[in-house]
Amino acid sequence: MKQRVLGRTGIKVSEIGLGCEHLQGATPETVNAVVDAALECGISIFDVFMSEPQVRTNLGNALKGRRERVCLQGHIGAAWVDGQYERTNDLEKCRFFFEDFLTRLQTDYVDIGMIHFVDTEEDYHGIFDTDVIRYALSLKEQGKIRALGMSSHNPVVAKRAVETGLLDVLMFSLNPAYDLLPEDVKIDDLFVPETFESGKLNGVNPSRAALYQACELHGTAITVMKSLGAGALLKAESSPFGIALTPAQCAHYALTRPAVASALIGCRTPEEVRLAASYSDLSEAEKDYSAILSTTPKYALRGKCMYCNHCLPCPSHIDIAQVNKYLDLALEQDTVPDTIRAHYAVLEAKASDCIQCGSCEGNCPFDVKIIERMGRAAALFGQ
Repeated sequence: MKQRVLGRTGIKVSEIGLGCEHLQGATPETVNAVVDAALECGISIFDVFMSEPQVRTNLGNALKGRRERVCLQGHIGAAWVDGQYERTNDLEKCRFFFEDFLTRLQTDYVDIGMIHFVDTEEDYHGIFDTDVIRYALSLKEQGKIRALGMSSHNPVVAKRAVETGLLDVLMFSLNPAYDLLPEDVKIDDLFVPETFESGKLNGVNPSRAALYQACELHGTAITVMKSLGAGALLKAESSPFGIALTPAQCAHYALTRPAVASALIGCRTPEEVRLAASYSDLSEAEKDYSAILSTTPKYALRGKCMYCNHCLPCPSHIDIAQVNKYLDLALEQDTVPDTIRAHYAVLEAKASDCIQCGSCEGNCPFDVKIIERMGRAAALFGQ
Protein backbone atom coordinates (compact mmCIF):
# COMPACT_ATOMS: atom_id res chain seq x y z
CA MET A 1 0.00 0.00 0.00
CA LYS A 2 1.41 3.34 -1.05
CA GLN A 3 1.83 5.98 1.67
CA ARG A 4 1.34 9.73 1.26
CA VAL A 5 2.35 12.62 3.48
CA LEU A 6 -0.59 14.27 5.23
CA GLY A 7 0.03 17.85 4.11
CA ARG A 8 2.17 19.98 6.38
CA THR A 9 1.89 17.53 9.31
CA GLY A 10 4.57 15.16 8.04
CA ILE A 11 2.38 12.23 9.12
CA LYS A 12 2.35 9.38 6.58
CA VAL A 13 -0.94 7.67 5.76
CA SER A 14 -2.07 5.00 3.30
CA GLU A 15 -3.62 6.33 0.10
CA ILE A 16 -6.66 4.12 0.78
CA GLY A 17 -8.10 4.54 4.26
CA LEU A 18 -10.87 2.85 6.23
CA GLY A 19 -14.13 4.62 6.97
CA CYS A 20 -15.47 2.83 10.04
CA GLU A 21 -19.10 4.03 9.95
CA HIS A 22 -20.46 0.65 8.78
CA LEU A 23 -18.98 -1.06 11.83
CA GLN A 24 -21.59 0.51 14.10
CA GLY A 25 -23.96 -2.31 15.02
CA ALA A 26 -21.49 -4.98 13.92
CA THR A 27 -20.41 -7.75 16.25
CA PRO A 28 -17.03 -7.54 17.98
CA GLU A 29 -15.92 -10.48 15.83
CA THR A 30 -16.76 -8.61 12.63
CA VAL A 31 -15.00 -5.46 13.84
CA ASN A 32 -11.91 -7.52 14.67
CA ALA A 33 -11.95 -9.19 11.25
CA VAL A 34 -12.31 -5.87 9.39
CA VAL A 35 -9.51 -4.26 11.40
CA ASP A 36 -7.29 -7.32 10.87
CA ALA A 37 -7.89 -7.18 7.12
CA ALA A 38 -7.18 -3.45 6.98
CA LEU A 39 -3.87 -3.78 8.79
CA GLU A 40 -2.88 -6.80 6.70
CA CYS A 41 -3.51 -4.74 3.55
CA GLY A 42 -1.37 -1.87 4.80
CA ILE A 43 -4.24 0.53 5.50
CA SER A 44 -2.98 2.96 8.12
CA ILE A 45 -5.67 5.64 8.50
CA PHE A 46 -9.08 5.04 10.08
CA ASP A 47 -11.89 7.58 10.32
CA VAL A 48 -14.00 7.08 13.45
CA PHE A 49 -16.69 9.76 13.51
CA MET A 50 -19.21 7.54 15.32
CA SER A 51 -20.11 8.50 18.87
CA GLU A 52 -22.03 5.29 19.68
CA PRO A 53 -20.29 3.75 22.70
CA GLN A 54 -20.16 0.09 21.65
CA VAL A 55 -18.53 0.62 18.28
CA ARG A 56 -15.87 2.77 19.93
CA THR A 57 -15.26 0.03 22.50
CA ASN A 58 -15.12 -2.65 19.81
CA LEU A 59 -12.60 -0.67 17.77
CA GLY A 60 -10.49 -0.01 20.85
CA ASN A 61 -10.37 -3.73 21.61
CA ALA A 62 -9.61 -4.60 17.96
CA LEU A 63 -6.68 -2.16 17.93
CA LYS A 64 -5.29 -3.17 21.31
CA GLY A 65 -1.53 -3.63 20.99
CA ARG A 66 -1.63 -2.24 17.44
CA ARG A 67 -2.75 1.34 18.03
CA GLU A 68 0.56 2.80 16.82
CA ARG A 69 0.05 1.27 13.38
CA VAL A 70 -2.98 3.48 12.73
CA CYS A 71 -3.54 7.20 12.18
CA LEU A 72 -6.87 7.80 13.92
CA GLN A 73 -9.30 10.52 12.85
CA GLY A 74 -11.48 11.21 15.88
CA HIS A 75 -14.23 13.81 15.79
CA ILE A 76 -14.83 16.73 18.16
CA GLY A 77 -18.53 17.52 18.20
CA ALA A 78 -19.97 14.05 17.58
CA ALA A 79 -22.08 13.12 20.62
CA TRP A 80 -24.33 10.28 21.78
CA VAL A 81 -27.42 11.60 23.54
CA ASP A 82 -30.52 9.62 24.59
CA GLY A 83 -29.40 6.61 22.62
CA GLN A 84 -28.74 8.37 19.33
CA TYR A 85 -26.10 10.31 17.41
CA GLU A 86 -26.06 14.09 17.75
CA ARG A 87 -23.71 16.71 16.36
CA THR A 88 -23.01 19.53 18.76
CA ASN A 89 -20.95 22.64 19.39
CA ASP A 90 -21.74 22.58 23.10
CA LEU A 91 -18.31 22.76 24.73
CA GLU A 92 -19.04 20.39 27.59
CA LYS A 93 -20.48 17.75 25.26
CA CYS A 94 -17.50 18.17 22.93
CA ARG A 95 -15.14 17.69 25.85
CA PHE A 96 -17.02 14.71 27.33
CA PHE A 97 -17.27 12.74 24.08
CA PHE A 98 -13.69 13.46 23.07
CA GLU A 99 -12.49 12.06 26.39
CA ASP A 100 -14.88 9.14 25.89
CA PHE A 101 -13.21 8.52 22.53
CA LEU A 102 -9.78 8.34 24.16
CA THR A 103 -11.03 5.99 26.87
CA ARG A 104 -12.90 3.60 24.60
CA LEU A 105 -10.20 3.56 21.88
CA GLN A 106 -7.66 2.87 24.65
CA THR A 107 -5.33 5.67 23.62
CA ASP A 108 -4.03 8.89 25.11
CA TYR A 109 -3.99 10.85 21.85
CA VAL A 110 -5.74 11.18 18.50
CA ASP A 111 -3.68 11.70 15.37
CA ILE A 112 -6.27 13.97 13.72
CA GLY A 113 -8.74 15.81 15.93
CA MET A 114 -11.51 16.46 13.44
CA ILE A 115 -14.00 19.25 14.21
CA HIS A 116 -17.18 17.57 13.14
CA PHE A 117 -19.57 18.54 10.33
CA VAL A 118 -19.20 22.27 9.60
CA ASP A 119 -21.41 23.02 6.59
CA THR A 120 -23.15 26.35 7.14
CA GLU A 121 -22.27 29.88 8.20
CA GLU A 122 -24.03 29.16 11.47
CA ASP A 123 -21.92 26.02 11.94
CA TYR A 124 -18.77 28.00 11.18
CA HIS A 125 -19.51 30.74 13.71
CA GLY A 126 -20.55 28.11 16.26
CA ILE A 127 -16.98 26.77 16.12
CA PHE A 128 -14.58 29.54 15.11
CA ASP A 129 -16.20 32.30 17.19
CA THR A 130 -16.58 30.21 20.34
CA ASP A 131 -14.55 28.30 22.90
CA VAL A 132 -14.79 25.13 20.79
CA ILE A 133 -11.91 26.18 18.54
CA ARG A 134 -9.89 27.26 21.56
CA TYR A 135 -10.56 23.86 23.17
CA ALA A 136 -9.44 22.06 19.99
CA LEU A 137 -6.26 24.13 19.80
CA SER A 138 -5.56 23.45 23.47
CA LEU A 139 -5.80 19.71 22.77
CA LYS A 140 -3.15 20.15 20.10
CA GLU A 141 -0.93 22.11 22.47
CA GLN A 142 -1.27 19.33 25.07
CA GLY A 143 -0.42 16.63 22.52
CA LYS A 144 -3.84 15.00 22.81
CA ILE A 145 -4.26 15.59 19.10
CA ARG A 146 -1.34 15.71 16.66
CA ALA A 147 -3.15 17.57 13.88
CA LEU A 148 -6.28 19.71 13.77
CA GLY A 149 -8.89 18.90 11.16
CA MET A 150 -12.46 19.69 10.18
CA SER A 151 -15.08 17.78 8.20
CA SER A 152 -17.39 19.52 5.76
CA HIS A 153 -19.54 19.04 2.66
CA ASN A 154 -19.66 22.73 1.68
CA PRO A 155 -16.75 24.08 -0.40
CA VAL A 156 -17.25 27.76 0.50
CA VAL A 157 -17.44 27.18 4.26
CA ALA A 158 -14.57 24.69 4.08
CA LYS A 159 -12.37 27.15 2.15
CA ARG A 160 -13.08 29.86 4.70
CA ALA A 161 -11.94 27.51 7.47
CA VAL A 162 -8.82 26.47 5.55
CA GLU A 163 -7.87 30.11 5.03
CA THR A 164 -7.78 30.71 8.80
CA GLY A 165 -4.52 28.78 8.67
CA LEU A 166 -5.61 26.65 11.63
CA LEU A 167 -6.52 23.44 9.80
CA ASP A 168 -3.92 20.78 9.10
CA VAL A 169 -6.48 18.44 7.55
CA LEU A 170 -9.86 18.78 5.85
CA MET A 171 -12.20 15.82 5.50
CA PHE A 172 -14.35 16.57 2.46
CA SER A 173 -16.95 14.81 0.33
CA LEU A 174 -15.30 14.46 -3.07
CA ASN A 175 -16.07 12.50 -6.22
CA PRO A 176 -16.62 13.37 -9.91
CA ALA A 177 -20.38 13.79 -9.44
CA TYR A 178 -20.23 16.04 -6.38
CA ASP A 179 -17.54 18.12 -8.08
CA LEU A 180 -20.12 19.25 -10.64
CA LEU A 181 -22.39 20.78 -8.05
CA PRO A 182 -22.68 24.42 -6.95
CA GLU A 183 -21.77 25.40 -3.40
CA ASP A 184 -25.36 25.89 -2.21
CA VAL A 185 -26.33 22.20 -2.53
CA LYS A 186 -27.18 20.84 0.92
CA ILE A 187 -25.89 17.51 2.17
CA ASP A 188 -29.24 15.70 1.91
CA ASP A 189 -29.51 16.70 -1.75
CA LEU A 190 -26.20 15.02 -2.57
CA PHE A 191 -28.07 11.71 -2.54
CA VAL A 192 -31.04 12.81 -4.69
CA PRO A 193 -30.82 12.02 -8.46
CA GLU A 194 -32.74 15.19 -9.38
CA THR A 195 -29.84 17.27 -8.00
CA PHE A 196 -27.76 16.27 -11.01
CA GLU A 197 -30.37 16.97 -13.70
CA SER A 198 -29.59 20.66 -14.15
CA GLY A 199 -28.45 21.55 -17.64
CA LYS A 200 -26.05 24.06 -16.09
CA LEU A 201 -23.68 21.38 -14.77
CA ASN A 202 -20.51 21.57 -16.84
CA GLY A 203 -17.21 20.43 -15.38
CA VAL A 204 -15.77 20.99 -11.92
CA ASN A 205 -17.60 23.79 -10.13
CA PRO A 206 -15.26 26.76 -9.53
CA SER A 207 -15.98 26.82 -5.79
CA ARG A 208 -14.76 23.25 -5.44
CA ALA A 209 -11.67 23.81 -7.57
CA ALA A 210 -10.90 26.89 -5.45
CA LEU A 211 -11.16 24.84 -2.26
CA TYR A 212 -8.72 22.19 -3.47
CA GLN A 213 -6.30 24.91 -4.56
CA ALA A 214 -6.56 26.64 -1.18
CA CYS A 215 -5.78 23.37 0.60
CA GLU A 216 -2.71 22.83 -1.57
CA LEU A 217 -1.48 26.37 -0.96
CA HIS A 218 -1.98 26.18 2.82
CA GLY A 219 -0.52 22.69 3.19
CA THR A 220 -3.90 21.43 4.42
CA ALA A 221 -4.28 17.77 3.49
CA ILE A 222 -7.63 16.44 2.29
CA THR A 223 -8.94 13.09 3.46
CA VAL A 224 -11.84 12.10 1.24
CA MET A 225 -15.25 10.85 2.30
CA LYS A 226 -18.04 9.79 -0.07
CA SER A 227 -15.59 8.92 -2.86
CA LEU A 228 -18.10 6.33 -4.14
CA GLY A 229 -21.07 8.70 -3.78
CA ALA A 230 -22.62 6.37 -1.19
CA GLY A 231 -22.39 3.63 -3.83
CA ALA A 232 -24.43 5.53 -6.43
CA LEU A 233 -21.47 5.89 -8.80
CA LEU A 234 -20.98 2.12 -8.95
CA LYS A 235 -24.24 1.47 -10.83
CA ALA A 236 -25.25 2.89 -14.21
CA GLU A 237 -28.87 3.29 -13.12
CA SER A 238 -27.99 5.44 -10.10
CA SER A 239 -24.94 7.29 -11.44
CA PRO A 240 -25.62 10.83 -12.69
CA PHE A 241 -23.32 9.97 -15.60
CA GLY A 242 -25.44 7.00 -16.70
CA ILE A 243 -22.30 4.87 -16.65
CA ALA A 244 -20.92 2.81 -13.77
CA LEU A 245 -17.51 3.63 -12.36
CA THR A 246 -15.46 1.08 -10.44
CA PRO A 247 -14.35 1.66 -6.84
CA ALA A 248 -10.78 2.01 -8.11
CA GLN A 249 -11.76 4.68 -10.66
CA CYS A 250 -13.60 6.64 -7.96
CA ALA A 251 -10.63 6.39 -5.60
CA HIS A 252 -8.23 7.38 -8.37
CA TYR A 253 -10.30 10.45 -9.21
CA ALA A 254 -10.11 11.56 -5.57
CA LEU A 255 -6.42 10.80 -5.26
CA THR A 256 -5.55 12.87 -8.34
CA ARG A 257 -7.12 16.06 -6.94
CA PRO A 258 -4.82 18.68 -5.39
CA ALA A 259 -3.96 18.20 -1.69
CA VAL A 260 -5.64 14.79 -1.34
CA ALA A 261 -3.73 12.38 0.90
CA SER A 262 -6.17 9.50 1.35
CA ALA A 263 -9.51 8.23 0.05
CA LEU A 264 -11.50 6.74 2.92
CA ILE A 265 -13.69 3.79 1.91
CA GLY A 266 -16.45 2.52 4.19
CA CYS A 267 -16.22 -1.28 4.56
CA ARG A 268 -18.50 -3.80 6.27
CA THR A 269 -16.48 -6.98 5.74
CA PRO A 270 -12.90 -8.15 5.27
CA GLU A 271 -13.73 -8.84 1.62
CA GLU A 272 -14.78 -5.22 1.09
CA VAL A 273 -11.54 -4.08 2.75
CA ARG A 274 -9.45 -6.22 0.43
CA LEU A 275 -11.37 -4.95 -2.60
CA ALA A 276 -10.76 -1.34 -1.58
CA ALA A 277 -7.09 -2.00 -0.86
CA SER A 278 -6.59 -3.73 -4.23
CA TYR A 279 -6.44 -0.22 -5.72
CA SER A 280 -2.72 -0.20 -5.00
CA ASP A 281 -2.16 -3.34 -7.08
CA LEU A 282 -4.03 -2.18 -10.19
CA SER A 283 -2.47 -0.83 -13.36
CA GLU A 284 -2.93 2.77 -14.42
CA ALA A 285 -5.27 1.55 -17.17
CA GLU A 286 -7.48 -0.21 -14.62
CA LYS A 287 -7.72 2.93 -12.47
CA ASP A 288 -8.20 5.35 -15.38
CA TYR A 289 -11.47 7.30 -15.24
CA SER A 290 -10.82 9.64 -18.16
CA ALA A 291 -12.49 7.57 -20.90
CA ILE A 292 -15.80 7.62 -19.02
CA LEU A 293 -15.78 11.24 -17.90
CA SER A 294 -14.59 12.61 -21.24
CA THR A 295 -17.67 11.17 -22.99
CA THR A 296 -20.10 12.43 -20.36
CA PRO A 297 -21.79 15.70 -21.41
CA LYS A 298 -21.95 17.02 -17.83
CA TYR A 299 -18.24 16.50 -17.37
CA ALA A 300 -16.77 16.93 -20.83
CA LEU A 301 -15.05 20.26 -20.28
CA ARG A 302 -12.71 20.44 -23.24
CA GLY A 303 -9.22 21.81 -22.84
CA LYS A 304 -9.10 21.47 -19.03
CA CYS A 305 -6.60 19.05 -17.53
CA MET A 306 -8.28 16.53 -15.21
CA TYR A 307 -4.91 15.28 -13.83
CA CYS A 308 -5.72 11.72 -14.90
CA ASN A 309 -2.36 11.08 -16.68
CA HIS A 310 -4.13 9.30 -19.51
CA CYS A 311 -1.68 11.28 -21.68
CA LEU A 312 1.23 9.09 -20.57
CA PRO A 313 3.66 7.56 -21.34
CA CYS A 314 5.95 10.50 -21.97
CA PRO A 315 9.33 9.77 -23.64
CA SER A 316 10.88 12.43 -21.38
CA HIS A 317 9.26 10.86 -18.28
CA ILE A 318 7.42 14.08 -17.38
CA ASP A 319 4.61 13.61 -14.85
CA ILE A 320 2.30 15.72 -17.00
CA ALA A 321 -0.61 15.70 -14.55
CA GLN A 322 1.57 17.01 -11.72
CA VAL A 323 3.10 19.72 -13.90
CA ASN A 324 -0.38 20.82 -15.02
CA LYS A 325 -1.62 20.76 -11.43
CA TYR A 326 1.19 23.02 -10.21
CA LEU A 327 0.75 25.28 -13.23
CA ASP A 328 -2.97 25.70 -12.50
CA LEU A 329 -2.27 26.43 -8.84
CA ALA A 330 0.42 28.98 -9.72
CA LEU A 331 -1.73 30.74 -12.30
CA GLU A 332 -4.41 31.37 -9.67
CA GLN A 333 -1.99 33.61 -7.73
CA ASP A 334 -0.35 36.94 -8.48
CA THR A 335 3.06 35.39 -7.85
CA VAL A 336 4.09 31.75 -7.67
CA PRO A 337 3.76 30.60 -4.02
CA ASP A 338 6.95 29.20 -2.51
CA THR A 339 5.16 25.97 -1.61
CA ILE A 340 4.14 25.32 -5.22
CA ARG A 341 7.59 26.24 -6.50
CA ALA A 342 9.11 23.77 -4.01
CA HIS A 343 6.74 20.98 -5.09
CA TYR A 344 7.62 21.61 -8.72
CA ALA A 345 11.35 21.68 -7.98
CA VAL A 346 11.40 18.08 -6.73
CA LEU A 347 9.82 16.64 -9.88
CA GLU A 348 12.38 14.42 -11.58
CA ALA A 349 11.50 15.67 -15.07
CA LYS A 350 10.53 19.29 -15.64
CA ALA A 351 8.30 20.92 -18.25
CA SER A 352 11.45 22.13 -20.00
CA ASP A 353 12.26 18.48 -20.79
CA CYS A 354 9.31 18.37 -23.20
CA ILE A 355 10.47 17.47 -26.73
CA GLN A 356 7.12 18.48 -28.28
CA CYS A 357 6.57 15.04 -29.80
CA GLY A 358 2.78 15.34 -29.43
CA SER A 359 2.28 11.81 -28.11
CA CYS A 360 0.53 13.14 -25.02
CA GLU A 361 -1.93 15.27 -26.97
CA GLY A 362 -2.93 12.27 -29.06
CA ASN A 363 -3.70 10.35 -25.86
CA CYS A 364 -5.55 13.11 -23.99
CA PRO A 365 -9.34 12.56 -23.98
CA PHE A 366 -9.98 16.16 -22.86
CA ASP A 367 -8.18 17.86 -25.77
CA VAL A 368 -5.73 19.69 -23.52
CA LYS A 369 -3.03 21.68 -25.36
CA ILE A 370 -0.29 19.96 -23.41
CA ILE A 371 2.73 21.14 -25.41
CA GLU A 372 1.61 24.74 -24.99
CA ARG A 373 1.08 24.24 -21.26
CA MET A 374 4.52 22.65 -20.85
CA GLY A 375 5.97 25.79 -22.42
CA ARG A 376 4.01 27.99 -20.01
CA ALA A 377 5.12 25.92 -17.04
CA ALA A 378 8.78 26.01 -18.10
CA ALA A 379 8.62 29.78 -18.46
CA LEU A 380 6.79 30.27 -15.17
CA PHE A 381 8.96 27.98 -13.05
CA GLY A 382 12.19 28.72 -14.91
CA GLN A 383 12.88 25.08 -15.84
